[in-house]
Amino acid sequence: MAIIITDECINCGACEPECPNTAIYEGADDWRYKDGTSLSGKIVLNNGKEVDAEEAQEPISDEIYYIVPDKCTECVGFHEEPQCAAVCPVDCCVPDDNHVESDETLLAKQKFMHPED
Repeated sequence: MAIIITDECINCGACEPECPNTAIYEGADDWRYKDGTSLSGKIVLNNGKEVDAEEAQEPISDEIYYIVPDKCTECVGFHEEPQCAAVCPVDCCVPDDNHVESDETLLAKQKFMHPED
């Protein structure tokens, strides 16, 4: 399951540098699959979606920090718990019920983005 940032976010930015997948972006910022990963060029994600890792993607939120579900692994493969939730001063980094994934799926996603780890 991915993590989502709720609208209680105060835009403090504490979560962004903690994400090992660079899945967290400031509101209104474009994002790329290649950001903070080993991905480049045309890729096929674990869910079968074909994308260009270097192409800018539309922001998920224009107003608050947001997490890209395709890049979020809940820190599986890196940490014991999601680091964004651990550092959030207002507890607005919560499980995203719309993106539920098993630990095995999250680990496979982590290995796909970071094969050298």
